[in-house]
Amino acid sequence: MNQPKRFQGSEQYVATHDLKLAVNAALTLQRPLLIKGEPGTGKTMLAEEVAAALEMPLLQWHIKSTTKAQQGLYEYDAVSRLRDSQLGDERVKDIHNYIVRGVLWQAFTADEPVVLLIDEIDKADIEFPNDLLREIDRMEFYVYETREMVRAKHRPLVIITSNNEKELPDAFLRRCFFHYIKFPEKETMQQIVDVHFPTIKKDLLAQALQTFFEVREIPGLKKKPSTSELLDWLKLLLAEDIPPEALRSKDQKSIVPPLHGALLKNEQDVHLFERLVFMSRTNR
Repeated sequence: MNQPKRFQGSEQYVATHDLKLAVNAALTLQRPLLIKGEPGTGKTMLAEEVAAALEMPLLQWHIKSTTKAQQGLYEYDAVSRLRDSQLGDERVKDIHNYIVRGVLWQAFTADEPVVLLIDEIDKADIEFPNDLLREIDRMEFYVYETREMVRAKHRPLVIITSNNEKELPDAFLRRCFFHYIKFPEKETMQQIVDVHFPTIKKDLLAQALQTFFEVREIPGLKKKPSTSELLDWLKLLLAEDIPPEALRSKDQKSIVPPLHGALLKNEQDVHLFERLVFMSRTNR
């Protein structure tokens, strides 16, 4: 009997012990894994790394505000069929030619188990998760146009991400294993940076991390900088050869960090930070 696959993390993704437990719990229970957390904490990347680590194909469904659940199953292209009928195309005789398979259909009929990412489910209409309940629960759906039942050959590992923009229905939540990705602490963040920038100088990294976490702790900040934004900032600091002392004044007072546009993404937050720096200087 084959041992079930287990996720142990990867060289490219620093996964906490709790996160690895959550992935493996979803595999064991054969339930969708619902991942929540701040934007930029690696929720989408998790699905990519799980698929790579478990050597499973990855199918991705990126949700928009206009996305409907039906699109994940299939769509019937009636317009093309009407046009082809007017042109006398022989294809119109077979309705299968006008059924466009969605991501769930592809996952269900794949010859091997796949990882199915449903990304940012909270962007869609509130009814969207409920509309997928039966399909995700029973791993089957009916195609009315062709009168056929599509059943999953293998149950995919479904990973669903949410930025917590809106609450998800209780009935949907009951069918998922839930994990919240906490924002990394300094030690974990240093491990993440080491993966992406293994040769970065320790003094630059230490000063950059201190500045980064101080910015995140500013009360009233509209959008706190995320992990991905820290990595972008570090990349720029290295590209421009910014020295560690440029991130801190001689008397250890805060200054507006160079290239702060990678960290602060709106003018209100920039003005707030500048005011705090000014107050810090005048209170010396």
